Amino acid sequence: MTAIRNIAIIAHVDHGKTTLVDKIMHHCSLFRENEATGELILDNNDLERERGITITSKNVSVVYRDTKINIIDTPGHADFGGEVERVLNMADGVLLLVDAFEGPMPQTRFVLQKAIDLGLKPCVVINKVDKENCTPDEVHEKVFDLMFELGAEEWQLDFPTVYGSAKNNWMNDDWRNETTNIEPLLDMVIEHIPAPKVDLVGSPQMLITSLDFSSFTGRIAIGRLQRGTLKENQQVSLVKRDGSIKKTRIKELHTFEGLGRRKIDEVQAGDICAIVGLEGFEIGDTVADLENPEGLKTIAIDEPTMSMLFTINDSPFFGKDGKFVTSRHIKDRLMKELEKNLALRVEETDSADKFMVFGRGVLHLSVLIETMRREGYELQIGQPQVIIREIDGVKCEPIEELTIDLPEDVSGKAVEMVSLRKGEMLSMESRGNRMHIEFMIPSRGIIGLRNQLLTATAGEAIMAHRFKEYQPLKGGIPERQNGSLVSMEKGKAIPYSIDKLQDRGRFFVAPGEDIYEGQVIGENSRQDDMAVNITKTKKLSNVRSSGADDKAKIVPAIKFSLEEALEYIQKDEYVEVTPAFIRLRKVLLTENERKRSKAI
Repeated sequence: MTAIRNIAIIAHVDHGKTTLVDKIMHHCSLFRENEATGELILDNNDLERERGITITSKNVSVVYRDTKINIIDTPGHADFGGEVERVLNMADGVLLLVDAFEGPMPQTRFVLQKAIDLGLKPCVVINKVDKENCTPDEVHEKVFDLMFELGAEEWQLDFPTVYGSAKNNWMNDDWRNETTNIEPLLDMVIEHIPAPKVDLVGSPQMLITSLDFSSFTGRIAIGRLQRGTLKENQQVSLVKRDGSIKKTRIKELHTFEGLGRRKIDEVQAGDICAIVGLEGFEIGDTVADLENPEGLKTIAIDEPTMSMLFTINDSPFFGKDGKFVTSRHIKDRLMKELEKNLALRVEETDSADKFMVFGRGVLHLSVLIETMRREGYELQIGQPQVIIREIDGVKCEPIEELTIDLPEDVSGKAVEMVSLRKGEMLSMESRGNRMHIEFMIPSRGIIGLRNQLLTATAGEAIMAHRFKEYQPLKGGIPERQNGSLVSMEKGKAIPYSIDKLQDRGRFFVAPGEDIYEGQVIGENSRQDDMAVNITKTKKLSNVRSSGADDKAKIVPAIKFSLEEALEYIQKDEYVEVTPAFIRLRKVLLTENERKRSKAI
């Protein structure tokens, strides 16, 4: 039995978790000297690399001083909190990463609360001490205060700390003395993180906390074996969430080794393993003894706070780009996603073509939509709506804790914007020439706020938020002020027409783009919607007037990312998503239909 340590790395988004894992893997010689590995090795899917964020948690293992360390890299965004909650069950301790300048942020608080509740031993890493104006000692104090506030026990409050810069590959217990490697961090893990409490004698028990999928072997169950041993070809029972028991068999067992997995004959308690061949399992089920199965406490998942309507693409351009366009395709894909995405819910509506999808936030759902789009799906999405609940006869909505970090001279504008959206300011402190402001704000108020904030602060604002609780409805929140410019005709966008209509508003389509009737092609400078025709060419008659042939000067079209488009649309609009395009459109395409529906 080798010595084992199971640790999860938790932190707020962008505090350097995945970079730290890179350095640990390099230090423990997982790669050949001449191997080109690149950076952020664990962020291995395209979406993670493009956005620079971790979306799904990953397992990797390294060997340091004859001890096997299983490391779980977790996402930092609040929208992927479901991922963090379930994988913490596999760990015996956590490495809490905190930025030496920003200090504990909203998501730090959220994941730390989960770790403390599970009784895990925290070790603190204060990262990025090479930043200017950073205050590592103050941040250490703040982490202590935060743990005390979250109800940590005495042995958890007595946490070890190392300081350093993961990017520059050094750690030390004193931030003023730069070292040459990250050994102090690994020594801290071996010394302070407890070894798994192993019970090799009892019947086997393993809670399934993660899923993987292989096109060769099907679904793979991942979890930490709490008790007993598991062997290849062993007959086992599955204890389901509802307490029912199902008999099945283990075909293969794998443990994590480096970045991959190694097939083995037997797994002993304390190690994290992957099981191939189990049938009909879900996350939260327990793999137990065949004869007398005992279930473990299942995983409780926080409820979704936002919903979107997913429907088939029925625009005039449907089926031009995508391979999967029918409602059956979309339904099958959503059901497949449910298997591994715990914080997601899907409900069918009275129409066979429409599905209500519930998730943690706009980012959570937009990652799913972006993934489907890249797989060749075409679909349309309605405006994001927050989930209103009735608690004790009172209608309540989700409230979030919002922190904004921005230059001091534009802080007044930000406070005004958040207040308009029913936000209440909790605190405001200056850090160097920047302000750090905390608010409580309804989730509805956050939809569309990021774009406005970035515009008002010239891209300087950093915004983070996390779900706090349900509170009684706060009343109306001002929606988008400007109406839409809607196309009257199907055809190509003509530069001449765009040039003549530029004083009406800003355009989202470039000259030469194909458009259809009912497509939202721009933002009106006034409050109401306006139907315009940008497919008209100049009449080439033989009547000429002097100076009439000026060159068309066209302002470049505004192109939305998927999240921006979802936050921008109004109730009577859809985002049409295909592998090649993101278009905005009205739900009712012709102007007559729109007028008729308003009259009703």
